[in-house]
Amino acid sequence: MKVLHVITDLDVGGAEQQLRLLLRRLPAHCEVVTLTRPGPVAAGIEADGTPVTHLGMTGDRDLTALPRLAGLIRGGGYDLVHTHLYRACVYGRIAARMAGVRAVVATEHSLGDAVIEGRRLTRGVRALYRATERLGTATVAVSDTVAARLRRWGVPEQRIHVVPNGIEAHRFAFDPAVRALVRTRLGLPLDAFVIGGAGRLVPGKRFDVLVRAVTQLPGVHLLLAGAGPERETLRRMAEQFGSGDRIHLLGERDGAVDAAFDGRSPGAWGPGGQAAEGQAADGPDIPGLLSAIDVFVSPSPDEAFGLAVLEALGSGLPVLYGSCPAVDELPADQAPGARRFSLGVHELGTALRELRREGPGRLPVPPVVRRYDIARSAEALTAVYAQALAGAPARRRIPVAAPPQQGRAAAFPAAAVSLPDPSRSPDPTPLPNR
Repeated sequence: MKVLHVITDLDVGGAEQQLRLLLRRLPAHCEVVTLTRPGPVAAGIEADGTPVTHLGMTGDRDLTALPRLAGLIRGGGYDLVHTHLYRACVYGRIAARMAGVRAVVATEHSLGDAVIEGRRLTRGVRALYRATERLGTATVAVSDTVAARLRRWGVPEQRIHVVPNGIEAHRFAFDPAVRALVRTRLGLPLDAFVIGGAGRLVPGKRFDVLVRAVTQLPGVHLLLAGAGPERETLRRMAEQFGSGDRIHLLGERDGAVDAAFDGRSPGAWGPGGQAAEGQAADGPDIPGLLSAIDVFVSPSPDEAFGLAVLEALGSGLPVLYGSCPAVDELPADQAPGARRFSLGVHELGTALRELRREGPGRLPVPPVVRRYDIARSAEALTAVYAQALAGAPARRRIPVAAPPQQGRAAAFPAAAVSLPDPSRSPDPTPLPNR
């Protein structure tokens, strides 16, 4: 079986890391196309032995990407195309249909009630998603919560398959030596109470709630891993409350490297262990970060799965979270160290004070972590592939039209179905970038 994975970009992110982990385990010959920004995950995938092609898409409405992608799919002779993330799903399904590929599977990684991949769900975005979803063979939801959302959108039940995200649990095991090393290099007291968080620094993740709560806890430090447009706002907020020396913004952290700490000189770090503005610090990756902290907080009120929470539980940490289908869909005894809180600074601060009084210490790794093993996810996805191929028609090739003219007036090639233009929605928004 020959499979082409099409993804919007390969910067550091949950969906991108999941793809890399799955590629190591899928019993198929796989190749990858990224529409934009190859990023560090692309380098990791290539180091693992899977070829990555950068399509060079220049914008959300770069329709010349369609015939280029369709030609690549046709020339590769793939049995199945698997798309990841919204823009790749829209363009990838159309291109696969143009190329006459046998089966098309799409994974919905980040569909919330009101946002998709951090962007608002407008009427136009919904219409375009539904129209292109009909071109696929199967749609994979990463949780029962996402599957329910897809059903509400009108995706037929028979096309929906739930394949949860997975982790390599052993990589997140607590390491006291790494804990001491990370704290030393960050200039943190070994006995300090340290809170951790990780994710894209965008408004929907509500890291402002976490930062404000920490500013009200004297002597407590926060290690926040991630990059995004909210970084400067969070930095100013910390300084405004006189806590700039306790709020450490670490930049993007790679959760897919093999070392627990990169071992580079602490001289590359800014004051207090922070990165220079606009740059990621040379510092701990996610496993190292989790070993260094005492409690993990995920304040986002709308998640599709909750991978960061799962990784923190794998490190034996108590976790406070706003939304985590991976935990909420299971009985409470599967994750006794995880506690949900409503989105409020006072409630979060109170919960953190209670945990601080209890003192540092690791919890047993809960059953939920074993349940979401990446090997099981790969097996389930392989079964989806087999079912999609078994029900797919014989490969047929559709002539690919010449590249359309640039600009908003350009139409999809004649081989594609007629799709609604989100720019004509009463609430227009471009296809999301990540």
